[in-house]
Amino acid sequence: MLRAALIGFSSSGKTTLFQLMTSARDAPRGRSDVNIGISKVPDPRLDALTAMYNPRKRVPATVEFTDMAAPSRAGAQALVDVAGYKNADALVHVIRAFRAPAVAHPSGSVDPARDAQAMEDELILADLGVAERRLERIEKDLKKGRSTELEKERDLLQRCTQTLEDGTPLRTLELTGEDIKRLRGFQFLSAKPLLLVINLDEGDVAAAGSNIERAAEITGLTGFLAHAATRAVALCTTIELEIAQLEGADAAAFLADLGLAESGLNRVIRTSYDLLGYMSFFTVGEDECRAWSIARGTPAQAAAGEIHSDIQRGFIRAEVVAYDALTSRGSMAACREHGVVRAEGNEYIVQDADIINFRFAT
Repeated sequence: MLRAALIGFSSSGKTTLFQLMTSARDAPRGRSDVNIGISKVPDPRLDALTAMYNPRKRVPATVEFTDMAAPSRAGAQALVDVAGYKNADALVHVIRAFRAPAVAHPSGSVDPARDAQAMEDELILADLGVAERRLERIEKDLKKGRSTELEKERDLLQRCTQTLEDGTPLRTLELTGEDIKRLRGFQFLSAKPLLLVINLDEGDVAAAGSNIERAAEITGLTGFLAHAATRAVALCTTIELEIAQLEGADAAAFLADLGLAESGLNRVIRTSYDLLGYMSFFTVGEDECRAWSIARGTPAQAAAGEIHSDIQRGFIRAEVVAYDALTSRGSMAACREHGVVRAEGNEYIVQDADIINFRFAT
């Protein structure tokens, strides 16, 4: 399951977005008050498979969101000690771009580019503290005796420290597989992929539509879109709140009036998937139709582990049919008759929208 953590300064709309996406009622109030909620991933392919099989259960893929009280201008260090933030696959920075004179901005004025950079600086400073403390311990240990592994870790952390001191987030570094493994335990915040959620005025939503480049231009955030491992979505939380209270047809009509094909909430989830290189495969049957989230490039045996570790350990083969083949033929039996169901081994790379039946021995 994809895990994302929301960050943002006070009065940005961060917690409103969390409540909308997860149907949560309570807002976090302090550093120790952390909320975790689940959001269902919209997927019309799962809808089609559910209509085909009419199962007892329809189970979409999910995204876990973490939210805590907004940090002060020097408060990103608080995130370092929160498991939901350390273990997140990505950070979602909600940036205030709406004016609303009745809602005071903590810095006295609305400036999305300033806030985006200020939060980036906080993440960098928090990571710098972690790296420097670890380097101090390594130097003490190396004085007791030489260690090749510690020397490699020291050299890597010195490289990270220099990058951070230059005011650059760690997500910009090009790292080898071994380097990534060495850094994994630190869970550096500035190394995590970043999704910018631009919280617009209602009038700006109508002007920008789903054109994120236009939204970035309106808010002065164009330069941030070029940053490594960074994506952006523009929405208006007050409009999303209205849409969330409407029935399906009314919600679609509201979105159409704004020139949008889907809700901002759906776009946040979809863009998060794109940012992290995630995709979904499906398992189907009369009991259940379910979507499973995995990273692109995942082999079949590892994908089986998403369902259950026993299936991964006892993997024999994966019976695979493409989504388009199943929906066009109308049934798995028809797919077998036409020879489009394939038997794949444990190293087969699962493709987006594969329908898979895993054979295994316990």
